Amino acid sequence: MFLGPWPFSRLLSWFAISSRLSGQHGLTSSKFLRYLCLLALLPLIWWGQALPYKIGVIGPWTCDPFFSKALPEVAAALAIERISRDMSFDRSYSFEYVILNEDCQTSKALTSFISHQQMASGFVGPANPGYCEAASLLGNSWDKGIFSWACVNHELDNKHSYPTFSRTLPSPIRVLVTVMKYFQWAHAGVISSDEDIWVHTANQVSSALRSHGLPVGVVLTSGQDSRSIQKALQQIRQADRIRIIIMCMHSALIGGETQTHFLELAHDLKMTDGTYVFVPYDVLLYSLPYKHSPYQVLRNNQKLREAYDAVLTITVESHEKTFYEAFTEAAAGGEIPEKLDSHQVSPLFGTIYNSIYFIAQAMSNALKENGQASAASLTRHSRNMQFYGFNQLIRTDSNGNGISEYVILDTNGKEWELRGTYTVDMETELLRFRGTPIHFPGGRPTSADAKCWFAQGKICQGGIDPALAMMVCFALLLALLSINGFAYFIRRRINKIQLIKGPNRILLTLEDVTFINPHFGSKRGSRASVSFQIISEVQSGRSPRLSFSSGSLTPATYENSNIAIYQGDWVWLKKFPPGDFGDIKSIKSSASDVFEMMKDLRHENVNPLLGFFYDSGMFAIVSEFCSRRSLEDILTQDDVKLDWMFKSSLLLDLIKGMKYLHHREFIHGRLKSRNCVVDGRFVLKVTDYGFNNILEMLRLSEEEPSEEELLWTAPELLRAPGGIRLGSFAGDVYSFAIIMQEVMVRGAPFCMMDLSAKEVIDRLKMPPPVYRPVVSPEFAPPECLQLMKQCWAEAAEQRPTFDEIFNQFKTFNKGKKTNIIDSMLRMLEQYSSNLEDLIRERTEELEIEKQKTEKLLTQMLPPSVAESLKKGCTVEPEGFDLVTLYFSDIVGFTTISAMSEPIEVVDLLNDLYTLFDAIIGSHDVYKVETIGDAYMVASGLPKRNGSRHAAEIANMSLDILSSVGTFKMRHMPEVPVRIRIGLHTGPVVAGVVGLTMPRYCLFGDTVNTASRMESTGLPYRIHVSLSTVTILRTLSEGYEVELRGRTELKGKGTEETFWLVGKKGFTKPLPVPPPVGKDGQVGHGLQPAEIAAFQRRKAERQLVRNKP
Repeated sequence: MFLGPWPFSRLLSWFAISSRLSGQHGLTSSKFLRYLCLLALLPLIWWGQALPYKIGVIGPWTCDPFFSKALPEVAAALAIERISRDMSFDRSYSFEYVILNEDCQTSKALTSFISHQQMASGFVGPANPGYCEAASLLGNSWDKGIFSWACVNHELDNKHSYPTFSRTLPSPIRVLVTVMKYFQWAHAGVISSDEDIWVHTANQVSSALRSHGLPVGVVLTSGQDSRSIQKALQQIRQADRIRIIIMCMHSALIGGETQTHFLELAHDLKMTDGTYVFVPYDVLLYSLPYKHSPYQVLRNNQKLREAYDAVLTITVESHEKTFYEAFTEAAAGGEIPEKLDSHQVSPLFGTIYNSIYFIAQAMSNALKENGQASAASLTRHSRNMQFYGFNQLIRTDSNGNGISEYVILDTNGKEWELRGTYTVDMETELLRFRGTPIHFPGGRPTSADAKCWFAQGKICQGGIDPALAMMVCFALLLALLSINGFAYFIRRRINKIQLIKGPNRILLTLEDVTFINPHFGSKRGSRASVSFQIISEVQSGRSPRLSFSSGSLTPATYENSNIAIYQGDWVWLKKFPPGDFGDIKSIKSSASDVFEMMKDLRHENVNPLLGFFYDSGMFAIVSEFCSRRSLEDILTQDDVKLDWMFKSSLLLDLIKGMKYLHHREFIHGRLKSRNCVVDGRFVLKVTDYGFNNILEMLRLSEEEPSEEELLWTAPELLRAPGGIRLGSFAGDVYSFAIIMQEVMVRGAPFCMMDLSAKEVIDRLKMPPPVYRPVVSPEFAPPECLQLMKQCWAEAAEQRPTFDEIFNQFKTFNKGKKTNIIDSMLRMLEQYSSNLEDLIRERTEELEIEKQKTEKLLTQMLPPSVAESLKKGCTVEPEGFDLVTLYFSDIVGFTTISAMSEPIEVVDLLNDLYTLFDAIIGSHDVYKVETIGDAYMVASGLPKRNGSRHAAEIANMSLDILSSVGTFKMRHMPEVPVRIRIGLHTGPVVAGVVGLTMPRYCLFGDTVNTASRMESTGLPYRIHVSLSTVTILRTLSEGYEVELRGRTELKGKGTEETFWLVGKKGFTKPLPVPPPVGKDGQVGHGLQPAEIAAFQRRKAERQLVRNKP
């Protein structure tokens, strides 16, 4: 854990100040300052108890002198120190760092990285792109974040494959491509020095550019010797149409000799005349200073200065101050050693600093949102960030990609300072002109390439004739379309044959089915409202045909019966309205795809479609017959007992069936309780799906549905022309909510509203107000009632999907299976006797405990907040424009505590606060909290009460002060309990803080001012601010106030305050306060005579006990 020197040195100065002040102002000031010091220590104590998060800073710090100039240890220490002082960060974790050396050889670097597994919680690095992918995979396996500023590998942009990898800077390739696109330089060459790290960088840069569709002509490696460099330059000249040369090596401006020799020899070969643009790669990784920053290397080397005219330096934009200024400022502040010269430090120092701050910011975001700090969570919460780094503004977008700004720097070949010419805006991926044009050698820009290189979907000429390529593509497309067309024709032909022939035929005729006519019950229009002896046989698994005698069935035809026998099983026929269906060929040619799609729907909670009956001018859907009748029939049968387990099982079956249909992009459009059938195992199945689709496809007209039939229809469909017939996904969710109401109350839709169906439909069509059924909380759990209300929301887009409904419903049952038959068998095995009594007993015990819990919760939190938390809802912070706060404490409590046993102190506070709690019950106030001897009350929240809050607090204060005048401590009855009270009025923000033991807290300057009013008050007096007095005078209720005068309030200055001494009509006696300024109190608040009396009485009691 890292605790820098600043907090402790600052605390020492605080203690020194407090000791000096104690000598000047007495014990009261000393006590007050000691309290302040203790309060200042609390954040550090908490910080010290936080969980450590160690950041490993990886790089070739020992084998590469240029990287060592970045001073990684100093940068990391500075970042950790500033993070520890930044109070905006979450304090659940404390940050440490460890410097991890990376070998300059890639193979050895990977080996050393593996050995670092246990040394850090997350890594800044690696610096070598050669093993970035391997390191990221290892980090994912270790659940440790990889935060790199150097990994250019484009494969790492795949968040699914590398969930623990994040870039702390925008991808250098994105920056390069943005600049190349603006100037239309597509053909690139990449050259690197012979160090392993730069060789791998060059390979990854070329690979990334090619992934963007850009041609990379050469990828070369060169040593520092002139022969090697000249050979590389000749290869570049021989390559075709290269416009931009990317130099992957240390920049000449920070002492890179390879780049210096490379540019000098390029100048000798006349390659810096504007034919090529040279771009240093390494400066993309840090913020190179350029404002008022002359470079001596350009001043002292004329050839390099002239060659640099052909160089465009693209670097991270600095804000407010350059790197050198920021470094010098940190050194002057004592944060880093002053002996370090900023011009000898690599600007990579700032990148390392920013990367550590980046991790801390992501950690804070993750902890604030969900309290998790896994590597993947840190990566996810590195999105939409913005913070000021060492000397740059670091930003990321919603995908976690860096969008910090870059700047294009240029020289004119004569000066040795760099000038900003364009700003590279990575958020829009555009360039903004800064007013200073780029000075190109020869006076004109490097030749541009064709625009098509940067246009998606276009083919640029690059060895392939575009006309030939287009002809080949066209021929392939034509062949593909021909094959698809032929396959489609064959498939259509096969489908037509399968419609009426073969074992899987869809269209059935009178030859395939036999109609029967059982005795119909009293239920009108219900598909399963038939009662006949066959039901028991169906339940037992025997063939239903065996239960019928020849006289039990009346003559049946397709005209008077909806039940038939198909392949030995009973089926139900849903008939379509009469119409001109044409011949069977016309139907199968226009509807075969729809028929086949409907028949392919298979789910345990979807009644399977067996086919379509078409004969003698009648068209019907053929589906399985369910013996338990429809859900509507079960709900209306009083002899069927349904507890909540049965009801939730039926609803869950309905949810699963509708979820399946919606996953198959199938809108029901006619969902009702009578379209939900129940089989012999009490499994609910959705039926009549696809009815509207067939009506629309066959262009059949249907009678206008009655108002009773429309009670399940969503309001937006009732209002839309043709909406009833088309339906919608959101409309199905609304229909499900109405079915939930039916199941909960076991009644028809809107049965409790005492209105006719027509009146209900009229109100649904024309809100406001929004008209919905009213279901009492006794019929279902509150979670289900809340879900039902969400499902029938007036705005269709606010209704949940069936996936969301299913997830919520599963949580209601705590993941338990709700299959009715299985549950019944399990209960019969476990409870063979006294089942109902046992359940009732346990339910009553649970209800009692629930009531106790709810009562305790409402005592700890406001009822509205407690109810929201129980429902799992988020309690948003709420602002209150004007409330009055009350603070009080016991004068001399420290002395009383010192002279008392701990149990006696507890008894004192319990007796006193019980008295206070009884008093506030008769006032419109809310008790916020008690801390030690401090008692805090507010009025005007959580319920607003206009301007009454000041009067309520004032009345309560007078009552409390009156009651304290007669209060006696059990163990010190001769010592009076004096309190001081402070009142203040102003705005506050209230919210729930914490997940474990949540508290309803108040925030704002009003709280601080009210506390100051109390702490600067006097015994037996009510200290009131001007804002509270102003409201009391406005109320004109006879409050008596006295001007105290101007009072010094810490942090507020001097303000005019008052004493509240009474109220007209208030007859209760008030204790007489000591004279102002002559109360005789010395530090602890008790008079010497009182202390002496108590000590004398205590000694007498001790003598009595000691007598034999």
